[in-house]
Amino acid sequence: MWTRNFTLYFGARTISLLGDAMMPVASALAIGKVYGIAGVGYVLALWTASAVLVMLFGGVVADRIGARRLMIGADAVRAVTQGVVAVAFLDGAPPYALLLVTAFLSGMAAGMFEPGVNGMVPMVAEDPQRANATLKIAEAVTHLAGPALAGVLIVVAGPVFVYTVDAATFLVSGVCLLLVRVAVPRPEPSDVLSDLRRGWEEFKARTWMWSVILVWVFWGVLVVGPYVPMSSQVIGADYGWVMAALGLGTVLGGLVAIRLRPRRPLAAGAAALSGYVAVPLTVALGLPLPLLMAGHLLGGCALAFWSVMWSTSVQTQVAPDVVNRVNAYQVAGSVAGMAVGQALAGPVAALVEPRAFMLGSALVTAGVVAALLLIKPVRRLGREPREAGDRQVPVPAGALT
Repeated sequence: MWTRNFTLYFGARTISLLGDAMMPVASALAIGKVYGIAGVGYVLALWTASAVLVMLFGGVVADRIGARRLMIGADAVRAVTQGVVAVAFLDGAPPYALLLVTAFLSGMAAGMFEPGVNGMVPMVAEDPQRANATLKIAEAVTHLAGPALAGVLIVVAGPVFVYTVDAATFLVSGVCLLLVRVAVPRPEPSDVLSDLRRGWEEFKARTWMWSVILVWVFWGVLVVGPYVPMSSQVIGADYGWVMAALGLGTVLGGLVAIRLRPRRPLAAGAAALSGYVAVPLTVALGLPLPLLMAGHLLGGCALAFWSVMWSTSVQTQVAPDVVNRVNAYQVAGSVAGMAVGQALAGPVAALVEPRAFMLGSALVTAGVVAALLLIKPVRRLGREPREAGDRQVPVPAGALT
């Protein structure tokens, strides 16, 4: 698996993810100190919303010019925006309008970057599940190191240094991607609207995919979106350590996903996701730090296993010539709910005590697991590739499955 291309791609994703893992803690502490929960929530919501707005077009462009080129450009934009924020913090309290503008531009770049992430994996690795699990472990390690590192650096060196490091991670990621060499298939001549329609037709023809995204929208609004702004205020100074435990759990989940290859990956992933209930529940109950970390360890493991099962299913069930467009629809749908949840975090916190809201999030998570397991196409999807319309693709005699 460790070819030159995969090693470079792995390096690009790992260093970029380290910067990404640092920023929620840095934003919660640096921006929250000046502008409060609502200030953090609106910045995160604008970032997410701008990413969703351009994500569909990112999938089209990625299928036309190649995901690698588009991802390099997106890294360059984000290196600039994070550098600007670093400079702005030199004066102590950057203008809130500047934070919103840079969040909008950085989010747009992320929206152009994200559709190609899944599409690149089959191009640089012959075993997508093993590659996804390995990348998930790297993501977990960065989630383990990033929050703790950001928390320490904010105290020791301040937000200027943290945002400078984040800008540097995108620069290094772009250089690594520049060195990757993959063949870009030549698409048939078409216009943007036709490409969008093709992606939508492929997306909606897969019941297992759009039904999961529909469930994920509600989860984003009521659980994932509000989690960072609210939990950071409830947990306080120990937030970085709790996020590190979540990252360690993700490492364990990735290791499990390397070993286990269930016949029905989405059903197994949904069952495992029940462990994520512990994340909002431990925050809601105000448990001591060791129990908070234990709950987040379990939740990280659960979410990582689901993520690997989901990513591998998308990569193996969708044709390569449309995978970036289809991936754009599924990612845009899954993060749209997050944007709404982030935006509502501040107003909701003024009406509902954050711990009470976290208790509701735990109940919603249990409902999400039940909903996924009740959806027949999700429950029955196997490892064998299927055509749009959920028909199994015939496997030629002698082919490996």
